[in-house]
Amino acid sequence: MTGDLRDHILEGTYACIARHGMAKTTVEDVARQANISRATVYRYFPGGKEQLLRDTVTWEASRFFEQLAAATAGAADFATLLEEALLFAHRAVGEHEVLQKMLQTEPATLLSRLTIGGDRLVRLIKAWLAPHLVSARLRPGVTVESAGEYLARMMLSFIGAQGQWDLTDRAQVAMLVRTEFLAGILESSP
Repeated sequence: MTGDLRDHILEGTYACIARHGMAKTTVEDVARQANISRATVYRYFPGGKEQLLRDTVTWEASRFFEQLAAATAGAADFATLLEEALLFAHRAVGEHEVLQKMLQTEPATLLSRLTIGGDRLVRLIKAWLAPHLVSARLRPGVTVESAGEYLARMMLSFIGAQGQWDLTDRAQVAMLVRTEFLAGILESSP
């Protein structure tokens, strides 16, 4: 029951952020949304609002990676896996109610949270990529660690600002993955 109540509180926090934004969400709002007392919120999140926000971001990132794993499960090869990941992530960010609310009402707060949490996001992406990179034919001198770091930062950079590439166009995403993501880390084909 403990995990269920904790998740219920995180769901309530997520709903409050979607409605009010991060800055205006209070512990009282979360307690009311979750239909529990403030004391119960503090029992599970003794750090108060800051811990609630931080843990909600982590909880939502975990949910995102579960969905990403499902969306990319049928990828035939590593390049296709990255293509599917970019297509999914671009669409998911565009449809994410909390991120969209924050882009409208608190872009500076969102940027700050993403910058502070950026290393955590890079670590999560690297962990997701690592099993796939182990079997990839990496260029001499390129390690799984360095390839994961490079790809994670590239993915975050393009999801945040796609530039000239249309991340809704499968053909453009395939070209992006092959010419900019993989060209520097994989061995050239004979």
